[in-house]
Amino acid sequence: MPEAPEKNLAMDIVRITEAAAMASARWLGRGDKNAGDLAAVEAMRNSFSSLNIKGTVVIGEGEKDNAPMLANGEKVGNGQGPALDVAVDPVEGTNLLAYGRPNAISVVGVAPAGSMFNPGPSFYMRKLVVPHEAYNAVDIDAPVHVNLKHIAKALGKDVEDLVVFVLDKPRHKELIDAIRAAGARIQLQTDGDVAGALMATDPRSEVDCMMGTGGTPEGVITACAIKGMGGEIVARLDPQSYVEKEAMEEANIDIRETLTTNTLIKSDDCFFAATGISGGDFLHGVRYGAHHTVTHSLVIRAKTGTLRYVESYHNMDKLSKLSAVRY
Repeated sequence: MPEAPEKNLAMDIVRITEAAAMASARWLGRGDKNAGDLAAVEAMRNSFSSLNIKGTVVIGEGEKDNAPMLANGEKVGNGQGPALDVAVDPVEGTNLLAYGRPNAISVVGVAPAGSMFNPGPSFYMRKLVVPHEAYNAVDIDAPVHVNLKHIAKALGKDVEDLVVFVLDKPRHKELIDAIRAAGARIQLQTDGDVAGALMATDPRSEVDCMMGTGGTPEGVITACAIKGMGGEIVARLDPQSYVEKEAMEEANIDIRETLTTNTLIKSDDCFFAATGISGGDFLHGVRYGAHHTVTHSLVIRAKTGTLRYVESYHNMDKLSKLSAVRY
């Protein structure tokens, strides 16, 4: 029998990412990434308090760089409603925000309790993200040129037509050289691999795939979105220091395991929301007017595969009187 529509929690958590985006966007280009991050964290924590969930933060950003954060294990929500694992990144791309660069976003993903991969002491993972058409076309162990050939075939393109999102980091020099040698084009960004992964699976975007090593927490958050967008993330934990590797070994984490969308998020009943902070082609940034603040968000319900792009006009005169969030 067809199921009756259930409550779409994504429409609730988007209010949280909107609040975080509006609070942090005041710090756009002001050179203080921690201040912008802290504003988003406080807004997100306050906004969660009214949500009817029993949430536990599994992915809380900040540990690897001592930034402000919602802590792993922190309880969020008002204690009523479903028990959920929660993944947050109040400002994904704090440097992008601090220096006024595009594609800083605020993101939240939620899934049933026990279904979200817990990275423990792992901070970094190697990722390959592709859209729905290239599902099952890639192998994390295959050479770069082979994966690009298979992606191009799945998309009905030539390799020379592909655009690959890569973080512009020293660790990616060989990867960038290999992509160029294969003939594909590259979009280099200094930060923000959640945005890069979303662009790789967004049918509106010119990005065809994402490659390279980024944050493990960001990979789990990304999987929440990809569950609904129909693409695939293939990943492997990739410690970037001896200390990180040793901590993972002590925690009995297998760094050789290949991780996929379905191992990072085991349930299809998950939700994702992202709101743009700084302007970009993917999500528009926060715009402040005389009486209204405008936000642009992506809202995903994985179970139905529904993507919504939400443009919201917030009446700041009324909101400032009602909300505990400092905008």
